[in-house]
Amino acid sequence: MAHGTRAAAGVRVISELAELVRERVAVPVRVAYADVLQPDGTTVLAEASGPAVVVPAFLASGYHVRTDIPAQIEASGHPAVTVTPAFGAAPELIDVLESRLLDAGYREGDAVVLAAAGSSDPRALSEVRVAARALRARLGVPVRVGFAATARPSIAEVVASLGVSRVAVASWLLAPGLFHRRLVDSGAAVVADPLGAHASVADLVVRRYQSTLASVSPRAAATSSASSATRF
Repeated sequence: MAHGTRAAAGVRVISELAELVRERVAVPVRVAYADVLQPDGTTVLAEASGPAVVVPAFLASGYHVRTDIPAQIEASGHPAVTVTPAFGAAPELIDVLESRLLDAGYREGDAVVLAAAGSSDPRALSEVRVAARALRARLGVPVRVGFAATARPSIAEVVASLGVSRVAVASWLLAPGLFHRRLVDSGAAVVADPLGAHASVADLVVRRYQSTLASVSPRAAATSSASSATRF
């Protein structure tokens, strides 16, 4: 389950990511959206037969992960759905984040900003800071955080506040769309592409799926925690 975007390039990334996952597993793989687009999780799960695993393709566990996705699952009436943790700052995603930044032209001496979508949930913002610390450990330089929407400071505010000639923005976004356009318009000298339909992202989806199968028994009690596998 992804966020959803009206940007054709963003929809294509999610479709390509799903195809990469299909190449790695021997079960049907469907795409659903938590917002903006159809089909939503309710529709897809209502059509599914047999147990289902929902992998939230979100980089932090904000409102969509903690509220919208569980609500859509419940509305589907599906009797056996397991929800994995969201992506978070998984090591393979930090690998991709660093690679995208280097490919965009980051060089030694650039100020670095990690740009995320933003959330009203402080727990989600804390997860973004975890990703920033992980990137700082990789690059060996300070990494500030800016947001494309909802939270402050905005990415444009952070870039302007640095007062240096070269700022490199690492895009902590999954797919292109409105939020990534705000990064491009921030005034930074370097703006990395979103993580995109990278093989490592597909590997993470599969790892989430396989770990959940191994850890959740058929009689597991329902729970609403967004930080661990959830059984409905």
